[in-house]
Amino acid sequence: MVRFPKLSTAAAWNSIIRESVNQSHPQKVLLLFRQMKQNGLEPNNFTFPFLAKACAKLSNLKLSQTIHTHVVKSPFQSDIFVQTAILDMYVKCNQLGDAYNLFEKITMKDTASYNVMLMGFVQSGFLDKVLCLVHDMRFAGIQPDTITVMGLIQASLATKNLELVKSIHAFGIQIGIECDVSMANTWISAYSKCADLESAKSVFDRIDMGVRTVVSWNSMIAGYSNSNKFLDVLNVYKQMLSDGYRPDISTTLSVLSSCNEPNKLVQGMLIHCQGIQLGCDSDIFVINDLISMYSKCGDILSARFLFDGMHDRTCVSWTAMISGYAENGNLNEALELFHFMEAAGEKPDLVTVLSLISGCGHTGALDHGKWIHNYAFSNGLRDNTVVCNALIDMYAKCGNINNARELFYTLPVTTVVSWTSMIAGYALNGQYKEALDLFYLMLETGMKPNRLTFLAILQACTHAGLLEKGMEFFNKMTEVYYMNPGVDHYSCMVNLLGRKGKLEEAVELVKSMPMKPDAGIWGALLSACRIHHNMEIGEYAFSRLLELEPQVAVPYVEMANIYASQRRWDEVAALRTVMKFNKVKKFPGQSLVHVNGNPHVFTVEDSGHPEALFIHAMIGTLDLQLKEEHTTLKEVGDMIN
Repeated sequence: MVRFPKLSTAAAWNSIIRESVNQSHPQKVLLLFRQMKQNGLEPNNFTFPFLAKACAKLSNLKLSQTIHTHVVKSPFQSDIFVQTAILDMYVKCNQLGDAYNLFEKITMKDTASYNVMLMGFVQSGFLDKVLCLVHDMRFAGIQPDTITVMGLIQASLATKNLELVKSIHAFGIQIGIECDVSMANTWISAYSKCADLESAKSVFDRIDMGVRTVVSWNSMIAGYSNSNKFLDVLNVYKQMLSDGYRPDISTTLSVLSSCNEPNKLVQGMLIHCQGIQLGCDSDIFVINDLISMYSKCGDILSARFLFDGMHDRTCVSWTAMISGYAENGNLNEALELFHFMEAAGEKPDLVTVLSLISGCGHTGALDHGKWIHNYAFSNGLRDNTVVCNALIDMYAKCGNINNARELFYTLPVTTVVSWTSMIAGYALNGQYKEALDLFYLMLETGMKPNRLTFLAILQACTHAGLLEKGMEFFNKMTEVYYMNPGVDHYSCMVNLLGRKGKLEEAVELVKSMPMKPDAGIWGALLSACRIHHNMEIGEYAFSRLLELEPQVAVPYVEMANIYASQRRWDEVAALRTVMKFNKVKKFPGQSLVHVNGNPHVFTVEDSGHPEALFIHAMIGTLDLQLKEEHTTLKEVGDMIN
């Protein structure tokens, strides 16, 4: 039995109750309240807010209603501080209707009571209610504060409406909170999430150096990192160090997340070294991100070294390493580690399973994919739409379109991702008619396509050479569904026009793009010029590719083939000279086959395989058999003639 000291005044009880609230002991708070009542002391206007806060932490509706009853019976039911505390209690208990009923009965509302109700609507996603509440607040002559504006920002970010964010920013300036550094940090984050990095940087630059905090720098770095602006991330990080600010764990995590490609490995290693100097290399979140960073940069050995050195691994740690192996095509190692994870008593979660499914699709490992399929369904994920969509994508990428289709038509609930995965699967496997039919069926069911759906159907049209259909879908995307095409959509159209020989139209489309064409656009145009032997437009596309990717070999090869088709041997020789000057290296193509579930990779003139002698002997035998078959067929043909 818990014994509490005997206290003679309400103030003394309030002191000990407040201490329990601050120490996050809500159950103790309620026991103290009962003891206080048993000692014949009544709670006052300071006691009730503490009790309400305890109930809010417990999120217990029955206890909350009991405390509310005590308030109603007390002389303090009209006290604005008590009313606001009870209001917050109902909001935290997810009783928004009860909270709003109480809010409407408050006669002398203040900024705090409005903010509590506003944050309740924000957390429930009622943007229209939030805006109406702020309007009522202003109409009542109550001054909004930073909490009000932060609530407005949080609500607007649910829709990522840039214009609304700008309006709220203007409102914040109007009420005089522009100089608040925490508010400025919020603006940076808000603009970054709406992809307006220029406005985010403008806000950052206006923060006075004397009040700028590590959070300010972190907000700017995170904005660039989430938008894949790697160089900007490094520049801001260097400036942060130069200005004498000490990075924290959040800084390190944001910078590491931007090091996600092999050509960024060196920078990632430098950030790792910096993390060691800062003493945050032992933080489990940092280690997990380091494992992910090294894996994405292709240095799987360093990732495994870090993983093996961990004393306390979480599900995220195991998943990061398993995903690293899967992304790098080492599926056997991924599955082995998956079994070790289960043996260690750590239950794989949804992300772990999805990582393995993705790895199977990436490497074409159909047998492993079927095993993961059975595992997922045996472990309660049969009705998980995300898993089923991933399996559809995996089967399609492994060339088993029948299994993908069977799974699609047995889904209890289909989403736009389900339809898109199946349409893309048909397109990938050359079943263009089925892709078009499914797209039309999707529209008939009332399912609204998204940008990826249109990309999938445009790819189907491109591979099938269906120019009119492609133009129809491209126009429907903008005119019917009001979606702005992205670079990938334009790339499909340029590819489609180019394949049909409409090179001038393709060039005009590229010139009309609202964004800067990338290497994929110019590459598609150059490839079409090779097919149709158009040297003039080919040179134009090649010059643009040379500006973007001077060390990639494919454009040189394509342009050399165009020159060769026109017997322009001097130009072919000149291209080889340019390739040597730019240190361009040609990497041979690879073939991958699965034998007994194990992947084997082959390249041109590859002799490094452990079974190379046996393989070449078998190829020689097959070659001899083919020649004998050819000779026999020729003899039969001669006899018939």
